[in-house]
Amino acid sequence: MVKFIFDRIMALIGLLCLWPVLLVVWGMIRVKMPDGPALFKQKRVGLNGLVFTMYKFRSMKVGHGGSSVSVAGESRITPLGAFLRKYKFDELPELWNVFVGDMSFVGPRPDVPGYADNLKGDDMLILKSRPGITGPASLKYRNEETILAGVSDPEKYNDEVIFPDKVRINLYYYRHPSFLKDLQMIICTVLGKRMRYNDELI
Repeated sequence: MVKFIFDRIMALIGLLCLWPVLLVVWGMIRVKMPDGPALFKQKRVGLNGLVFTMYKFRSMKVGHGGSSVSVAGESRITPLGAFLRKYKFDELPELWNVFVGDMSFVGPRPDVPGYADNLKGDDMLILKSRPGITGPASLKYRNEETILAGVSDPEKYNDEVIFPDKVRINLYYYRHPSFLKDLQMIICTVLGKRMRYNDELI
């Protein structure tokens, strides 16, 4: 309950304080990437497996038809989009998702249908956590796109290495809830710092 109230209040404060930034980013996208909308909407799997619409600022060309796995430097990501993704400005609209209760500030990142659907057994417990803007797996793989750019088959590496490791981390997160750890993860996300979590550096 404390976390739920914290999320709603802080998301509202964030939206009220950051609306000028949101407006500027929206305007930059409309000027630099006029081929489509400024906001990107995508169906994600959330709490208890329910599908919701997640909002982000668009960072890719319209109609790219690419994989759901993003790689640093790929042509479908625009120069402005690369900047927004690097500094996480593209994720600011997710404050709305937090405010309305679809997401939390901290939790497993919500996957697209097709990944979350592959969870089996105890791994499905992850879906009992409200998905987050950041979280332990997000911190560990904050440079995920760069990692994937360095392998020969990014989609295979994601499916066989990164995704299973994220599941492991997120399952531990579900089984060991800690509001203080959540606060630490938020601070580390904002400052770009690492932290110790479950005997590993994330």
